[in-house]
Amino acid sequence: MGKTAIYPGSFDPFTNGHLDIVRKASDIFEKVYVVIGVNAEKARSFAAEPMAQAIRDTLTGQGITNCEVVIWKGLVAEYARLRGTEYMIRGLRNNMDYNYEENVAAVNKLINPELEYVYFRSNNIAVSSSMVKELHSYRKDVSLYVPEAVLKLLQ
Repeated sequence: MGKTAIYPGSFDPFTNGHLDIVRKASDIFEKVYVVIGVNAEKARSFAAEPMAQAIRDTLTGQGITNCEVVIWKGLVAEYARLRGTEYMIRGLRNNMDYNYEENVAAVNKLINPELEYVYFRSNNIAVSSSMVKELHSYRKDVSLYVPEAVLKLLQ
């Protein structure tokens, strides 16, 4: 069986930085599950299902065929176990991301000890979902920071 990975996140919204990480992961892994994590305690700015479809449309438009976009309402380490995925993909922009991710990885390893982390350095270090949401809230052009399908969803 080929190597599989999950790339979880809120993707609220999905950005070009996320796309960069998906592209890198899809080049290495046979199958990548892009997992939109939904936390009942946190309100989303953009609904999960339309965002999932925008991500699917983006990946199709980019010719990325080995990724599946799913919505998950539980712990991502449990999703990885259910799917039999061996690797968790995370994108890093800076050392603060690394420190945060290492803490999360430690917890996920308690839940699923077989899960290995793979970090990819983002080429879009200034781009974040928070930045896009803030710019969008002020009606600023975010077309440079999100894929076209996501931009249509935001409009």
